[in-house]
Amino acid sequence: MIRNTRQRSAVVAVFDQLDGFHSAQEVHARMRAAGDSIGLSTVYRAVQALVDDGELDSIRTDNGEAIYRRCSTTHHHHLVCRSCGRTVEVEGPTVERWADRVAGEHGFVDVKHTLEIFGTCAACHRVASEAEPAAADS
Repeated sequence: MIRNTRQRSAVVAVFDQLDGFHSAQEVHARMRAAGDSIGLSTVYRAVQALVDDGELDSIRTDNGEAIYRRCSTTHHHHLVCRSCGRTVEVEGPTVERWADRVAGEHGFVDVKHTLEIFGTCAACHRVASEAEPAAADS
């Protein structure tokens, strides 16, 4: 049973305003800055409940930190920019076929998987490329 508490609703409201993935600490900081006296452990519990209920997606960053995002309810994967955090949901029929084939080759059934692809978005790449000549002149 989903328990819709004031805190859970407040956490959902923050994620509704955000793009990309964000940590529980970031959500907590935003809530505190807005005057909400919610505790960090309450935010963590609410976020985990939202993940468990399929309302948030969770991925791990390169340093192991869990970050979260409101996503569509259909199965999808993510392209995530390492620089700005921009996130794009993508469907991956090729990935689905590959995962099913590999699982079948090893006798696995009822498989689930997640896939996140980290890279640099075009805007961040352009900014970095423009900055490189200036760095070379130093």
